[in-house]
Amino acid sequence: MPRPDVLKAAWLTAPATRAVIGALEVARPGGSRFVGGCVRNTLRGQPADDVDIATQLTPPEVIGALEAAGIRALATGLEHGTITAILDSRPFEITTLRRDVETDGRRAVVAFTEDWTEDAARRDFRLNAIYAAANGELHEVIPESIDDAVAGRVIFIGDGDQRLREDYLRILRFYRFNAWYGAGIDPDGQAACARQRGGLAKIAAERIWKELKRTLAAPDPSSAIAAMEEAGVLEAALPGAGASLLPGLVMAEASAGLEADPMRRLMALLPRRRTETGAAAARLRVSNEEGSRLANWSDPALPHVLGAGDDAISEAFYRFGPPAVLDRAAIEAASGAPGDLASLANRAAAWVRPKFPLGGHDALAAGLTGPQLGARLAALEEDWIASGFTLNRSALLARLKSPG
Repeated sequence: MPRPDVLKAAWLTAPATRAVIGALEVARPGGSRFVGGCVRNTLRGQPADDVDIATQLTPPEVIGALEAAGIRALATGLEHGTITAILDSRPFEITTLRRDVETDGRRAVVAFTEDWTEDAARRDFRLNAIYAAANGELHEVIPESIDDAVAGRVIFIGDGDQRLREDYLRILRFYRFNAWYGAGIDPDGQAACARQRGGLAKIAAERIWKELKRTLAAPDPSSAIAAMEEAGVLEAALPGAGASLLPGLVMAEASAGLEADPMRRLMALLPRRRTETGAAAARLRVSNEEGSRLANWSDPALPHVLGAGDDAISEAFYRFGPPAVLDRAAIEAASGAPGDLASLANRAAAWVRPKFPLGGHDALAAGLTGPQLGARLAALEEDWIASGFTLNRSALLARLKSPG
């Protein structure tokens, strides 16, 4: 395809975008440009979720320009030069051009600049360092960056080791961008990530999980995760994880019509043992809901379900819940186990939990008290489950009132 010179996109001509960039242009004509994901994704023909702007204006000048135009301005990252404009309920991050003064692998001390080359040089990958003027004209400050974006090449700007030492989270970003855009892992970038992987120990667990989850959400992250494993990055981020089941899970999801599920894909990286899933949940500091899902999937009492009979599936749904059963089945399918995952997924979506017909008041009316009350109801519930949930209230009451 021909190399583009001008960006064309609906977000670029949207009234809110024009108002924000117009306010900045009034303050300093030609001093503000769109940058980052909105430019990269548009070049790739993909949706732009966020609109970010780089500017030669200082933060106070940005605030003044926005307020003069009647646009709300929030100092969301003032120490790094970022002001967020809010218009029509949409945020626009506006950041003053900057250069790094000091970095420690986690955060940077920056100084503001008016030099576009200095600003571009501190960014991570070439495809993220493309600027577009207010009229959409592209500015390629870093050579080959436009070609990289179009082709999906993820290549560090300058020396990869230096970029990573500035911010070790870029190791995971390298694999995330490869999962979503990659035209093949850049060997120099891969080698740099392998050399610098120890730096991930400096990164907060929540940030590691956020990046890993975004990687696993890609349509097919198998190659990127395999490269992570090969470089020792997967082990550094999540000890004990392995990538071998992930390709099978991606195929199983696609065959069954299931959406990409980062949590289920995380399961494919882990042994199905409570100790390992618990350790992973603690290390990544996943949410309580995510931790419960890992625990439910790895419950040793949850049997094999893919290819099981209808009654066994219904019982598993009742005891463990459809999500845990579907997770179990999908990971089994990833291992090559036979069975109809799509059919099970449909059943899980439609399943309504049946209600046990008896309650404590029935046991009390039958003269049961103390521990025998709970034990008798539990035994009858097991009978009800074994019947395929067909024993009705009358039959269960008769058993409740009978001796033993």
